[in-house]
Amino acid sequence: MGGLAALAREAGHKVTGCDAGVYPPMSDQLKALGIELMEGFGVEQMQLKPDLYVIGNVVSRSRLPSGEPKFPLMEAILESGAPYTSGPQWLSEHVLQGRHVLAVAGTHGKTSTTSMLAWILEAAGLEPGFLVGGVPLNFGVSARLGNVAAGHARNYFVIEADEYDTAFFDKRSKFVHYRPRTAVLNNLEFDHADIFDDLPAIERQFHHLVRTVPGQGRLVVNGLEESLTRVLAQGCWSEIRSFGAAVSDFSAVGEPHKFDVMQRGHKVAHVSWDLGGVHNQLNALAAIAAAEHVGVAPSVAAQALGSFQNVKRRMEVRGSIAGITVYDDFAHHPTAIRTTLDGLRRQIGKDQRILAIFEPRSNTMKLGTMKSQLPWSLEQADLSFCHSGGLDWDAHAALASMGNKAQVAANIDELVSQVMAQARKGDHLLCMSNGGFGGVHDRLLKALQQK
Repeated sequence: MGGLAALAREAGHKVTGCDAGVYPPMSDQLKALGIELMEGFGVEQMQLKPDLYVIGNVVSRSRLPSGEPKFPLMEAILESGAPYTSGPQWLSEHVLQGRHVLAVAGTHGKTSTTSMLAWILEAAGLEPGFLVGGVPLNFGVSARLGNVAAGHARNYFVIEADEYDTAFFDKRSKFVHYRPRTAVLNNLEFDHADIFDDLPAIERQFHHLVRTVPGQGRLVVNGLEESLTRVLAQGCWSEIRSFGAAVSDFSAVGEPHKFDVMQRGHKVAHVSWDLGGVHNQLNALAAIAAAEHVGVAPSVAAQALGSFQNVKRRMEVRGSIAGITVYDDFAHHPTAIRTTLDGLRRQIGKDQRILAIFEPRSNTMKLGTMKSQLPWSLEQADLSFCHSGGLDWDAHAALASMGNKAQVAANIDELVSQVMAQARKGDHLLCMSNGGFGGVHDRLLKALQQK
C-alpha cells in the first residue's frame, strides 16, 4: 500500500493514508515523498473528503472485545456511501491498463526477483515502472510509474504479484487483477494458513493467474516445483520457459555468487555478483528468463545483475561492532529461514558462528501451523533465539528438540540479554522477521557498543 501511495503521488494525486504501527523502511519513504500518514483508523478522517478511499487488506469488519468496530473509519465509509476500491483494483484500472505487465509470483523470493527484473530492464534502457514489496537499493524507492508515454513501445511495468487475498470485500488473490503478459511462478508451497485451508487451495489461485496470461504471453516456471507442475496440469494456454532443473530451459552451473547461465544446455551468460544462496541463483534465472521475453538478451541481463544491490531487509548488514556483525532479513516462513541461513553459511564458511534471532510473526506462524518445521529451518544456525511474544502456542515445546542450541524470550529486552550473553567476536547475528521486530537490530548494536 505504501508503494501504491507513491505511484498515486507521482501521478499527480494528493495522497494521505492511515495505518497502525508503521515502521521503516516504508515509513521513511512515505515521509520523504510528502505523504501524510495518520496513526489509527479514526472516523475523524472522513473530514478529509477524498475523491476515493483505497482499502488495504489489513482492514476488516471485525470488532474489539468491547463490541466496538476495529476499523471505525471503514464503517463510516460504508455508512456514508463514499467511493472505495481495493489497492489491486486501483492499480489495474489506473496504472497497469495498456502496459506490458511482468508479474512475479511465488511463496518466496517475490520481492528480490521483482527487484532483479526491474533492474535488468532499467539497465537495458527500457525505463520500466515497478511496484515492489520492499525498497530495492538500486532504485531507493519501492515504486515508480516509469515511461508511460502514450503509445511508447517500451511501456513495461514490473510488479510483485502476491497470492494473499485482495480485501475484505474481494477474496480473490491480488495477482488476478494484474493481467500480466509475462508471469513468473517462482515457487509454491503452503503459506497464509489464515486464509487458505491447504496447498491445493493455493494452487487453484495460481491457476487463476495462469488463466489471465494471453496466448502470446510467457510463463516462467520453476522446474523444481511439483506444485507448479500440478498448477500447469490444470490447463495452460501460453508459452512456458522453465528454470532451475538441469533439464530446464534456463539452468545454472557454478556457485550461487558466480555461475554460468545455461539455455537448453548452452552457455549464454555469466553472473558474478555479491549475493549468495541457491535461492538467489534461482531468482536470477527467473528474472533472466522473464527479461528475455521482452527482448533483453541473457548476456545483457547477467551483466546487469553484476551491479544488483538487493533489497533493504534482505541480508542487510545493519552494523558491525567488535567483530560481530548484525543483519536484518525479512525471512519468516520456515523454508525462507532455512534458505537464508544456508546462504549466509555458504558466504562465511563453517568456522564462524551464526546466531539466528527470529520472531514467528506472520499470520501463518502465529497460528502455529508450521511450528514443527522450525528446528529443521534452523539447522544451519549455531544458536537460535526466538521471540515468543504474542504467540498462542508453546515455543519452548516447538524448539525442545534443539536442546541448548535454542532459547526463547517473551520480550525484546530478554531476547537482547540472551543474545548478548552468548555473542562473541566473529559471530554473525542474523535477525529475521517480517515486521519491525521491536527495533532489535539497533538495540543489539547499542548493547554491543556498550559491551
